[in-house]
Amino acid sequence: MKIYAPWEKAFKKVSTPFEEFLHAQTTTGLILIIMTILALILANSPLYETYSHIFHMNIDLNVGTWALSHSLHHWINDGLMAIFFFIIGLEIKREITAGELSNIKVAILPILAAIGGMVFPAIIYLGINYGNAGASGWGIPMATDIAFAISALVLLGKRVPTALVTFLVALAIVDDLGAVLVIALFYTDTINILPLGLAGLMLLIMITFNRFGIHMILPYFIVGLFMWFFMLESGVHATIAGVLAALAIPSTPKRAPESFAKDTKYLLDEYEKYPVQENHQIHEEQKKILTNIKDKIDEVGTPASRLEHNLHLPVALIVIPIFALANAGIKIDFSSIGSTILEPVSLGIILGLVFGKVIGIFGVSWLAIKLKIAQLPKDSSMTQIFGVAFLGGIGFTMSIFVADLAFIGSDELIFQAKVGILSASIFSAFFGYFWLKSVSKYKG
Repeated sequence: MKIYAPWEKAFKKVSTPFEEFLHAQTTTGLILIIMTILALILANSPLYETYSHIFHMNIDLNVGTWALSHSLHHWINDGLMAIFFFIIGLEIKREITAGELSNIKVAILPILAAIGGMVFPAIIYLGINYGNAGASGWGIPMATDIAFAISALVLLGKRVPTALVTFLVALAIVDDLGAVLVIALFYTDTINILPLGLAGLMLLIMITFNRFGIHMILPYFIVGLFMWFFMLESGVHATIAGVLAALAIPSTPKRAPESFAKDTKYLLDEYEKYPVQENHQIHEEQKKILTNIKDKIDEVGTPASRLEHNLHLPVALIVIPIFALANAGIKIDFSSIGSTILEPVSLGIILGLVFGKVIGIFGVSWLAIKLKIAQLPKDSSMTQIFGVAFLGGIGFTMSIFVADLAFIGSDELIFQAKVGILSASIFSAFFGYFWLKSVSKYKG
């Protein structure tokens, strides 16, 4: 009998067209909680100096006279997180080509809600910080942490309709796209034209691979690695290379799905012609047939879907937990935490993530439905949309990422931002979860 962890049981109660995606996000969210708690414990323990030293030590890459030197923290945020952004790019592409965002009638509500959920938090933040040193952090409360938000919703199981889950997924994907654009356009200080041009050339090569029907992953990986390096040298945040590389990966199959069943049936018939051997070993010809079937399965799939499937687990178990461990550890002086929360940066983030997201997501959704521009997700209600709007206020991963970009060189502002992000995310998560639990009836 297979044993499931509690969150896996909850997950199995949800039936959606992208169960694997939801499962990965739920796992990521729960691991994030553990790593965040661990980071906070380390940062507020006698091990703080060691913890801080590890992530600030330099790691050098040297080839002859050429050298690339960055701190471990920098390698994580610019290098390892490029894989996370690659996954985001694949998710965006899937949703636009074949997911919820491919049908404009279904997509219009989450698109409008996501835009509202980005604009209003930024306005609220700027209203509090305009003219202050922290004004550049306006992009911090725009983000929604897809893993945390979906985890909270999925754990409610059959209390929430499937359509509400897909609404949040589509909203979070649009939100991620918005965050990527904000990072690319507004959090780049200086641009070096030559490396940027070379990064563009690498992207063009990958697109050419796609157009010529190359479905092998290795050529894309090699060229994508060069694109990441050139993007790093250009001044544009290197993680953008992950998104661009994902958009260049083929999302069409090498072999037409229509011929798959016929070809596979023929191969299975050939497989059955060989008798079962006494030692239960299969015939050499049967091994060749199985290899042929596997190749045809790969051909009827797409490189984009294979990569998304294969990378979700390492990103969930390695990339995001390491990012959380490196970035969530803030040394808290509990005697001054009250005054820190009232600092313009912290207050702007808290009000932006809590009230800004609710006004943006719930308010814009209500207006769009009243004006008959969009329709409510099937079997859901406006009170449930209200709860989802609070879940949208869980910023965490992307918000911390943007904070590090917005306040480079200012440890004090980064500290204030992280206090605001953690406070708002915790409140939004608990309020959104318990609100939805109270207004949604369990459907067995």
